[in-house]
Amino acid sequence: MNRRVVVVPDAAAVARTTASRLLLTLVDAQSVNTPVHVALTGGGVGTDTLAAMADDPLLDLVEWSGVHLWWSDERFLPTGDPERNETGARLALLDQLGDRLPPENVHPVPGPGPDVPDAETAARRYADALDDASPFGAQAPDFDIALLGLGPDGHVASLFPGHPAASVRDVSVTAVHDSPKPPATRVSFTFPTIRAARRVWVVAAGAAKADAVAHALHGGIPADIPAAGAVGRTETVWLLDTAAAEA
Repeated sequence: MNRRVVVVPDAAAVARTTASRLLLTLVDAQSVNTPVHVALTGGGVGTDTLAAMADDPLLDLVEWSGVHLWWSDERFLPTGDPERNETGARLALLDQLGDRLPPENVHPVPGPGPDVPDAETAARRYADALDDASPFGAQAPDFDIALLGLGPDGHVASLFPGHPAASVRDVSVTAVHDSPKPPATRVSFTFPTIRAARRVWVVAAGAAKADAVAHALHGGIPADIPAAGAVGRTETVWLLDTAAAEA
């Protein structure tokens, strides 16, 4: 497995480094194929990375009309709720891109509403959207990058240790109930969808993540530390600050 670990001084440096790497990767990917598909993450470092992209001079080198953005997981909350990953992403970057990023290139997870009564419906609809954008015979787009945050318990997306959602393999997207981290109801990519991405990047900062990082990188199994199963087809990169890498 082609796995690399990049360690930088602090959380701000993780965000800036990840932002620049992501923008450069988008430019490089667009030189050989279009459209380019990216799965975004939420959380502190994930949202800070998007904000750092907005301030990076490399931003203008990307042809945003050829980029499609998805979310690896989402809280099952109404559209516009401040706790949704989509809301944070729009404030940090997407709104600033304006007309450069066509609205149809942004693919949020459906929130609750009259036509989406529960997380199962949202998961099915998101799975259908992934399928519509997928190559023949695949269940998900050919993601160039799947960006994932890491929880102190080792979860990625909304796949938590010992939780039933972490064992789902027969669909691309699953509903998550009784999440140990609020809100309790979520929608998440399954591991087959994550592992189908060409590049999987796990970003983490802070001493609270150090034990999870160590276990995931040094022999942990996905059932106990889901992050250990976050592996890309061609590349897996862990972007850490010194505190997260210290264990």
